[in-house]
Amino acid sequence: MAVILNIETSTTNCSVCLAKDGEVLVLKEQDDVNYSHSENLHVFIRDVMEEAAMALQDIDAVAVSMGPGSYTGLRIGVSTAKGLCYALDKPLIAIPTLQVLTSRYTIDEGFILPLLDARRMEVYAAVYDKDHQPVGETRAEIVDEHSFIEWLEKGKVYFTGNGTEKCREVIRHVHAVFPEDTEVPSASGMTGFAEQRFRKNEFEDVAYFEPYYLKDFVVTRKKT
Repeated sequence: MAVILNIETSTTNCSVCLAKDGEVLVLKEQDDVNYSHSENLHVFIRDVMEEAAMALQDIDAVAVSMGPGSYTGLRIGVSTAKGLCYALDKPLIAIPTLQVLTSRYTIDEGFILPLLDARRMEVYAAVYDKDHQPVGETRAEIVDEHSFIEWLEKGKVYFTGNGTEKCREVIRHVHAVFPEDTEVPSASGMTGFAEQRFRKNEFEDVAYFEPYYLKDFVVTRKKT
């Protein structure tokens, strides 16, 4: 049994969730295009703990969305999570941001393709199987009609994330499944993954952990 504080700040959504055994107890979040994370994050943490009638010392770990995503958002979230772990002497759990987005879907077959909006027609993308496990590398890509064709030819691909609109405009493959609404990552989508990592003792080194900015990836256009 684990009580985990989950923090998600990789996009415009400032999101905090307290979970027990992978189930959401309290969620507090605000999607703000002005990126008000620095003003809201600590307030949200206080609010979820108060609503749950618990103290920070009662948690077993802190989980943070590690990226890719907004440089500033990730820096704020990770620095806050590390500070809490230092102060409380609790372990740190890191969840890939794109994996957080896969929690939207429960599928029997096919692939889940989470996308985060980057610049112009660029997205951050990764591919996950029906068990929400990665089967392709995380990469930055310029979207065109041939993007992700290697996965679309294998079966249904379920798109999710705030980068889907760019793909919806140009990808017409019969196996492409787009959501009706646009989703940003939420701390509520972290809870199951964080619980799994806690049980396996998959913790980060608090002193050296850094967000995954995807800086070193070079965006290339796919050849036809």
